[in-house]
Amino acid sequence: MKLLSCLAVGALALGLGAPQIARAETPTLNLFIWSDYIDPALITKFEKQCNCKVVETDYESNAEMEAKLRAGGDAQYDVVVPSSYYVPELEDEGLIQPLDHGKLTNFSNLAARFQNPTYDPGDKYSIPYQWGTTGILYDPAKIKGNPDGWGLLFDPKENPNYPFVIPKGEGRDQIGAACAYLGYGFNCAEKSQWIAAAKLIEQTKKRPNFAGFVDETPTRDQEKSGLVAAGMAYNGDVGQCVADGSCTKLKFYLPKEGSEIWVDTMAIPAKAPHPELGLEFINFILDANNGADLSNFNQYASPNAASQKQLTGIMASDLINPSDAEMKNLVFLAPLRGAKYKLFNQIWTSVLQ
Repeated sequence: MKLLSCLAVGALALGLGAPQIARAETPTLNLFIWSDYIDPALITKFEKQCNCKVVETDYESNAEMEAKLRAGGDAQYDVVVPSSYYVPELEDEGLIQPLDHGKLTNFSNLAARFQNPTYDPGDKYSIPYQWGTTGILYDPAKIKGNPDGWGLLFDPKENPNYPFVIPKGEGRDQIGAACAYLGYGFNCAEKSQWIAAAKLIEQTKKRPNFAGFVDETPTRDQEKSGLVAAGMAYNGDVGQCVADGSCTKLKFYLPKEGSEIWVDTMAIPAKAPHPELGLEFINFILDANNGADLSNFNQYASPNAASQKQLTGIMASDLINPSDAEMKNLVFLAPLRGAKYKLFNQIWTSVLQ
């Protein structure tokens, strides 16, 4: 893959070095990303640096992202941000392309623990973007006591009256949480365990105070507005509203039975219209200053070792940085491939019906 530098891209946009074209159209980076996940100022900075335009399209779950790619988005978007356990599946389906590491001059800024991961050996298809944890956000004015497990979602005795939600998403966190509650561990991998977890969620759906399937960021917003009292949430989403003071009355915890530590990554779709600009963007995010600005905006932990000294505010808090004891109960979700992936999807689809 040939990569044009930002200067070269800008020159083409102005028609420089290409006499046969009086003026080329301004190059456009089509970014497909989770909502509220990048500072608009960073987008503006990239546009100025590369003399290009960025068109951002948002999604709320990996399942939504994958469906768009399968429906032709792999030829529409230049950069997508899948969670780590989704990378092997996107690779197997031919929806993302290998990366030219010779063009990623800032790759060495990544902390060693985030390089050469098991889900993508050699970082062949993806580059870490941010990382975080999945837990429970609740309103202590409505939920009494000190909940500390997944029972707040699955045990009617812990919340018999107030509305609560479970994410719709792609099912990995939801089945994982139910498995953990049942004693199988968050990273359960057997058909019988998945079925038991699915049955628990189906029972939970029948409770009168179950308010439906709502993904994590919308859950946070519904809790802020008082519509629901509990639900699954990402620590960075909570960090955002803690930082702006809009959810100081809510509480977040990592369930004692175990939960997820995850990495969101940057990848280039297989038929991206501007893959060279996609590589420029990935390298831009890997810059130390830009990596720090990213985390200081979205309140998620940075995998960028060169950015750490520039992180501010709650980035040093326990919310963003789990304790050693909490880390022992956190797992990376193992990728599912082939027949096992299809089986899991069948089970989860039956839950949503």
